[in-house]
Amino acid sequence: MNILPLLCVALTAAPPAPDYATAVQPLLAKHCVGCHGPDKQRGSLRLDLGGLIRDGGNSGPAVVPGKSAESLLLKAVIGVEGVSAMPPKGPRLTADEVAVLRAWIDAGAAVPAGEVEPPRVASKHWSFQPIARPAPPTVKDAGWGRNPIDAFILARLEKEGVRPSPEADRVTLLRRLSLDLTGLPPTPAEVERARNDESADWYEKVVERLLASPHHGERWGRHWLDVARYADTNGYSIDGPRSIWKYRDWVIDAVNRDLPFDRFTIEQLAGDLLPNATTEQKIATGFHRNTQINQEGGIDLEQFRVEGVVDRVNTTGTAFLGLTVGCCQCHDHKFDPLSQREYYRFFAFFNNADEPTLELATPDQLRLRKQIKDRLAVLEPLQKRLDPKEADRLTKWEGKLTPEGRAVLSAEVRHILGIAVNGRNPTQERILRQAFRDGDHAFHVVAGLAGPFGLAMNTHLLAARRKNDDEVETLKARMPNITTTMVVEERKTPRETTILLGGDFTRKGAPVTPGTPAVLPALGPVEKPTRLDLAKWLVDGNNPLTARVVVNRAWQVYFGLGLVETENDFGTQGLPPSHPELLDWLARAFMNAGWSQKALHRLIVTSATYRQSSHARPDLKTLDPRNRLLARQSRLRLDAEVVRDVALAASGLLSARVGGPGVRPPQPAGVYSFTQIPREWTASEGPDRYRRGMYTYFQRSAPHPGLTVFDTPDGTFACTRRNRSNTPLQALTLLNDQGFYEFAQALAARTLREAPADDASRLGHAFRLCVGREPAANERDVLTRLLARERAALPDEAAWTMVARVLLNLDEFITRE
Repeated sequence: MNILPLLCVALTAAPPAPDYATAVQPLLAKHCVGCHGPDKQRGSLRLDLGGLIRDGGNSGPAVVPGKSAESLLLKAVIGVEGVSAMPPKGPRLTADEVAVLRAWIDAGAAVPAGEVEPPRVASKHWSFQPIARPAPPTVKDAGWGRNPIDAFILARLEKEGVRPSPEADRVTLLRRLSLDLTGLPPTPAEVERARNDESADWYEKVVERLLASPHHGERWGRHWLDVARYADTNGYSIDGPRSIWKYRDWVIDAVNRDLPFDRFTIEQLAGDLLPNATTEQKIATGFHRNTQINQEGGIDLEQFRVEGVVDRVNTTGTAFLGLTVGCCQCHDHKFDPLSQREYYRFFAFFNNADEPTLELATPDQLRLRKQIKDRLAVLEPLQKRLDPKEADRLTKWEGKLTPEGRAVLSAEVRHILGIAVNGRNPTQERILRQAFRDGDHAFHVVAGLAGPFGLAMNTHLLAARRKNDDEVETLKARMPNITTTMVVEERKTPRETTILLGGDFTRKGAPVTPGTPAVLPALGPVEKPTRLDLAKWLVDGNNPLTARVVVNRAWQVYFGLGLVETENDFGTQGLPPSHPELLDWLARAFMNAGWSQKALHRLIVTSATYRQSSHARPDLKTLDPRNRLLARQSRLRLDAEVVRDVALAASGLLSARVGGPGVRPPQPAGVYSFTQIPREWTASEGPDRYRRGMYTYFQRSAPHPGLTVFDTPDGTFACTRRNRSNTPLQALTLLNDQGFYEFAQALAARTLREAPADDASRLGHAFRLCVGREPAANERDVLTRLLARERAALPDEAAWTMVARVLLNLDEFITRE
């Protein structure tokens, strides 16, 4: 037998594949597991177990069995161009070690059967633990408290040897309640009723009246709009207008009708996915249309679409989970058990949302629009045939206008010419086009002198053109102004979601499916989870974060700081709760009350803790300088919008209308001087001039100065707590701003109109209108001397205006006592 062929085969056969356990695993342990092992997983890649090597990390599978040249692991250890060389520190793999890896991969990258990944160690951090069911503690002074909140507060105070403060006086309580629940001060008549009500439940009756007020939704809707980063413009440098005020009104209405917070959440995140979704539920999805929109030319649309989705992920994490999930956009979280892979699984929930505009037309509007469109479909083609090059000639006309040519145009047209082309609205474009046409009569006449049809025919054409143009403009002017609002809607064709390496939208890593962080309870057995599933998961009773986060933010409004002071970071770098058992008790009570926000407010404001005096106490100066023990109430400067609201209320100018488009109260000239697109701010007239601050049209690039000076957020990112600054510019605004000067004039006129004619009565009335109480003797004396001094130089009404300016500038006037 010829054994030569067999010998040749034996001599050329590939060597046996390296054994994973004896050859490959020790090599990886030596060079790789320090960064890609059970304790640390850079790029979410683990190389300590064979199955996990196949799964790979953020960039995809680490090995392609049988194809070493295509395997990321081999490319990294070799140092192929475009792939980060590994390991980044320490000795590189030797040629023999690289050969072992190559041979193992080419042979199929076999790993031991039945390999078991060690169970992931659950986080022991307090906020990731289930919400407890603590019982209110037993206290020594059982007679002090009014509801279970007080037992938790008093138990801590007794432990520290501190007594709670006495209850505030009735007028102070009434003003505090009114400002907290409605953002408006009590009227003098309401103060008198409260003073004279001798019933045991006078306070509870006030609470119920304020919770039932339509202004309650405005007050607490404004808090939520901070979180929702609401604004009336698109942001970025162009910062064009948007129509989304119907979402703002939806929030106000939802708060007023006490829509349970779980439904409040579900409708905002996924109202479009609810069965037979109503128009109102679709409007609610405007929550995630409050993202910025970049309208600059030449941008990559996909880049800014991705930026919008990133904003939705980060806002959801902040608003409902109280976590800094945005840290995971580019890498695993440095402190919390959140990975980049989990971030993009969360991202996948929002990646399939389209961004349509929802029309809110009445049947009559739809009929009229159809009639106008049908007629325009006839006239506009004729318009183009009569003058096919009008658009080009309009552009050339504008470019060649001389100063003399501009001078003969109307002031309105000259103003429009000063606005950048991409900053003009349709009305301005129509006015400019008409001005061009009015000066363009000679076009057909001159053409007729040289044309084959003669002057008469071209004059006839000119008349036809003008008649047609006039009808088109008339029809367009009659076009109904249909309200629209921005919403989200699930795509019919889903996008593929991948991890974006380094957060770069051009560097696509491993594909991922929708999912939630492993440190929190599982989403549930859903085959293809959607935004609706995510929304339900957020308000599931087993989720340890949402209820805690929400009650903590409510507590923060009433006491200045939350039980968890870092209200936007419940993670490991945040501060622990000052009263952990109370936080969990409140979270449980909130859920047990059907997620009723009004029930939560009622619970807090009826507690003895809330009703305490806010007077400073020497014994607390060192022991509790920041009032974390809550042995007293806190004095809080009013929010920006409420500063305006209390001035409007005191002056008698306040328009009580709820909802509607944004309005433009007076603001100083030149506010838009530093914006990219010149804009005009025409102050509203009539009742719109005196709307509440939350309705002031909010331009992201240049918000109303009366709001920014009092620390309103800029509407760019979710704001969970407003700063409270104290600057001289605030006092100057209250004294000299045009709007506040108008309020002072109206307050003076109201005082002279409503109070008896003597100065003492008038001073008392003005003081009550502003702060709800009678002036003390020294306060009355100072105001009397001020009035006398001003009368020596000014007419009586002007002198009272000066007194009113002082009252509107009092610290007490802009502070919730």
